[in-house]
Amino acid sequence: MGTIRDLDPSASPLDYYGSELRRLREDAGLKQAELGKIVFCTGSLIGQVETTRRVPTRDFSERVDAALGTDGTFSRLVGLVLRSQLPTWFQAYAEMEARAAYISTFQAQLVDGLLQTEAYARAVLGLRTEGDLDAKVAARIERQRVLDREHPPLMWVVMSEAVLHQEIGGPAVMRDQLAHLLALRSREWVQVQILPFEAGAHAGLMGSFNLLRFDDDPDIVYTEDFVQGHMTANPQALREGSLRYDHLQAAALSVEDSAARIARVMEERYGHHPAHDGHGVA
Repeated sequence: MGTIRDLDPSASPLDYYGSELRRLREDAGLKQAELGKIVFCTGSLIGQVETTRRVPTRDFSERVDAALGTDGTFSRLVGLVLRSQLPTWFQAYAEMEARAAYISTFQAQLVDGLLQTEAYARAVLGLRTEGDLDAKVAARIERQRVLDREHPPLMWVVMSEAVLHQEIGGPAVMRDQLAHLLALRSREWVQVQILPFEAGAHAGLMGSFNLLRFDDDPDIVYTEDFVQGHMTANPQALREGSLRYDHLQAAALSVEDSAARIARVMEERYGHHPAHDGHGVA
């Protein structure tokens, strides 16, 4: 187990966060238990964050900023920390995703990560238990902040109807996830279409893919296999991806009919189930 003296602030965003938390806490004349009491957690948890054995959440960071009067220092740092928790091969895509002006995605099996509820994300990411599951979930939820910024990207999502029927995390989790998709109708910059089973053979049979468009950079096609992701700005790949996406949009239900299909599946397949929501402060 590492000690505070082992920390190299330049080693990673998490190491820097931990060293800064310790430095600023001590500058404030607070012991770990005292700071923990102020931010509603244990002193042990403060120590775990300071020694990188626990990844901080955004809520924890905001509480620490308020307690130490650090003017948003940790709220800014936590974005870098959480992004560093993403798989190494995915981090470059996440950076491009955060800069995109337009995001188009076709999803054949799962709800897109930017639209997942926390419980759904936990069920998906929990299929493989290596590493800190809480940190993985927090990193995925952090990515979704791109849709909450002042000028969010336009996002158009086409999902196979199979996504609605593939039960992830149990009926209650699925019901909440589908309800979340319906709630997104209040965001005019997020549009969701369902590719119905009755569409038959379609242009997405080869699998899921994303198209990112930028104001000042070349467009990108992104795909994944079971090992890693692949980004390319190759014009031929972009042409093929754009053509496939156009066909998928044309074969999908309208946005309005898609919402009706989501609502029907939610009621018929998942019924009425209470929500389960649990959040930690770090």
